[in-house]
Amino acid sequence: MAPLDLSADDTELLNLISNGNKPAFDALYNKYWKQVYNAAYKRLNDTERAQDVAQDVFVQLWVRGSQSPIENLPAYLLVAARNGVFKYMEKESRYAALPDTAQEIESTLGRADANVLHDEFLKAFNELIDTLPPQQRIIFNLRFNEGLSSQQIADQLEISPKTVRNQMGKALATLRKSLFLIHVLLYFYQRG
Repeated sequence: MAPLDLSADDTELLNLISNGNKPAFDALYNKYWKQVYNAAYKRLNDTERAQDVAQDVFVQLWVRGSQSPIENLPAYLLVAARNGVFKYMEKESRYAALPDTAQEIESTLGRADANVLHDEFLKAFNELIDTLPPQQRIIFNLRFNEGLSSQQIADQLEISPKTVRNQMGKALATLRKSLFLIHVLLYFYQRG
């Protein structure tokens, strides 16, 4: 393979990337990483989350390969960063509703009943976590019980941060479906 021409423009580098050229990808990554990260950080105000969004943007650029050409790479990357932030915020808002449910239960039931229900809920939740596939369970526990970041989990398990996020997304999707069922059962329990 011929050495990479560092003066190559974005279009040339994208063409090389579409053929799987890693040095071309690295050149664009180094050129635009800070811009993409800053765009994500401006909206999230969180270093780790902004890094995750920026990483996802570049992973998608690599995976995109030879699909339709990108005419204006800086604009494409900034839109991809913005969309990544919106996807992240949408996911976060889905999981923020659970504490409101606990407060509703507590306000409609007596304190003692709420404590019993809370204990039963935690027991059911822990049993539910135990049903996750081993890798998802480990990643979930490292994230929520030990508070590790995606990068720290990836380093500890010797997998990519993208794999950590994918497994975490699958675990959360499974838990969300089951938690909805638990919520419905608690609702009928409190009414009966």
